[in-house]
Amino acid sequence: MPTLTVPGAELHYESAGRASAPALLLIPAGIATLRMWDEQIDALAEDHFVARFDPRGFGGTRHDEAVPFANHADAVAVLDHLGIAEATVIGASRGGRITLDTALAFPDRVRGVVTIGSEPSGYPDLPLTDEEQRRFDEIEAIDPAIDAALLMRLEADVWAVGPTRTEADVDPAFVRRAHELNAPNAAHATDDGTVLRLEPPAYERLGDIRVPALVTVGEYDLSIELAAYDHLLAHLPSATGVRFDGTAHLPSVERPEEFTRALLDWLERHGL
Repeated sequence: MPTLTVPGAELHYESAGRASAPALLLIPAGIATLRMWDEQIDALAEDHFVARFDPRGFGGTRHDEAVPFANHADAVAVLDHLGIAEATVIGASRGGRITLDTALAFPDRVRGVVTIGSEPSGYPDLPLTDEEQRRFDEIEAIDPAIDAALLMRLEADVWAVGPTRTEADVDPAFVRRAHELNAPNAAHATDDGTVLRLEPPAYERLGDIRVPALVTVGEYDLSIELAAYDHLLAHLPSATGVRFDGTAHLPSVERPEEFTRALLDWLERHGL
């Protein structure tokens, strides 16, 4: 398992494709690990050099909780380690927030951005639906030190299945996959640490991101992610939007072929 040593952490990363090809950096959702991109790697690596990593507190990455860190700085550290001068950065959910922060903090390193069900950093707290609030109250009642596995399972259910669907409405193979992707994060359930956040946050300066942007969301995602999708489309100067029917928070996992086709079409259209 390749790792990159940075101050306070060993970042788990993987790469595929020709190093001379246009580069992509993939950042996973908070309910997954870098394994969430497995279905995309072969297709993307045909014409790109593809890197992916687990941020601190997730997957195979280990970190010292006493050392403050910035996720966007870790993203660029992976690029530096692999000799990538610039990349299109692709992030799901929490990974999409890191993607936007990276584009603002290191504009000379980012050629394009892709988000999947993401809010920009600094996005205001919006009221949840009654069902969403009930589900999050259920999650917050769990002590991660006592039952981290149950916490991961409930998180995957509310996000990957969605608050307006039940497991019976969804392909059982996808439900199993969603649980598999979040299960390794149980090892980090009690991780703490000081995140150095981007200031000012991305919410206040989306207009500064001039590179092409692909903004995506699933039909059945949470209400706050659906609102953030509209906000990003309205405020990113060069944004294209794609809404994936019949999916929730992980359209790239639930409908991998459809997502990969949309991503490759967009990359080709913009010469990325």
